[in-house]
Amino acid sequence: MSGEHALPEPGQPLRLLHLEDNELDHELVVMHLSDLPWPVDVLRVEDEAGFVGALDSHAPHLVLSDFALPGYDGLSAFRAAHARAPFLPFIIVTGAMGEETAVDTLREGVTDYILKQRLERLGPSVRRAIAEADARDRRERAEQEVRELNLSLQARLEEVERLRAIAEGQRQRLETQAKQLEEALNLQKTFLAETSHELRTPLTALLGYLRRAEREAGGSQTLQDAQRVAENMTRLVNDLLQLSRGELVQGIEMHFVNLGNLVRQVGRDYGVRAEAPDLEIVGDPGRLTQVFVNLVSNAIRVCGSPDLVHMEAEQGRGGQVCVRVIDHGPGIPDAVKPRIFDKFYRGKEAGSTGLGLTIAQQVVNSHGGRIEVEDTPGGGATFVVCLPPPEEDEDDFLPQPGGEAALG
Repeated sequence: MSGEHALPEPGQPLRLLHLEDNELDHELVVMHLSDLPWPVDVLRVEDEAGFVGALDSHAPHLVLSDFALPGYDGLSAFRAAHARAPFLPFIIVTGAMGEETAVDTLREGVTDYILKQRLERLGPSVRRAIAEADARDRRERAEQEVRELNLSLQARLEEVERLRAIAEGQRQRLETQAKQLEEALNLQKTFLAETSHELRTPLTALLGYLRRAEREAGGSQTLQDAQRVAENMTRLVNDLLQLSRGELVQGIEMHFVNLGNLVRQVGRDYGVRAEAPDLEIVGDPGRLTQVFVNLVSNAIRVCGSPDLVHMEAEQGRGGQVCVRVIDHGPGIPDAVKPRIFDKFYRGKEAGSTGLGLTIAQQVVNSHGGRIEVEDTPGGGATFVVCLPPPEEDEDDFLPQPGGEAALG
């Protein structure tokens, strides 16, 4: 049923269209509609032209029609109404109708027929016709909502399927990339392991030659420096081997260390200015030397000259000792800073070769310290290494001259 023929809204009248050429009969019909549960708005028309026009202008909820009119009849009126509104209730109200004719009208789709001699049946027939029309209207609306819901669900299912296909494609791409990354990492680990093994043999031989030459030359400073550099290179090669196996820096041996001497020595080795007073900490001198060698060598490489690099050491608040490796090079972009300590991260801006800063961070962390990078005023980068001061009972656990640890 179209919207204009649905039940009236609350407070609105029930619009009835009455096709009747007799005024008295019309009044009798209206009188028998007084007990309906709606206010009634009845429009009477007398001929075909008036009836067809009223179907469009009055938009009735129900049609009452005489069966026999001059030049027109109820069945023709029903067909005209049915063509415009297929489910519009249509009741024939007539003075006489044969049983066969009545059956034919009902078969054709007329809702009901009422004899004018039995108008007491009109009210109940109208109620029943309106109730049936309302039920049909509700059913059709529900079916329409179900159809719309099905269409919406179908569209959503299609969208889900499309997204699932996209996700599956992305998953496959990610799996392929993960396999490629795994292969690349395995190749990298293999390269590091093989390179480390290849370097260890000549370095070990070189270190042996240097130690023998030092003994024969009687403690030459040049040979001592060369021996120390060779030892640092050997330690770096061992770290490469450990990193290739996914291991952290190992073999930390704690001693009392004059950090000022260590900083000044690295400065001499690399030709950079080092301002460091005597500062005592507990740590591994070889590993700490490795930290500052990595930082200084990276800074020189980035700046292009040792003249643009210098080192400072001081004792800060809480007794912690901080060493700053300061360069006046291009600096490190903020976007790069969070990644410079990542394993195998390479970046000219970060001054990282891929492992040096990773090893430095692991060594500092193993000493209970921290390493950070800051911007140098005026341009450049400053790496800050802060190490904790020795505790009062630290000597209780350090190796004693007799070879045993003191237990208090």
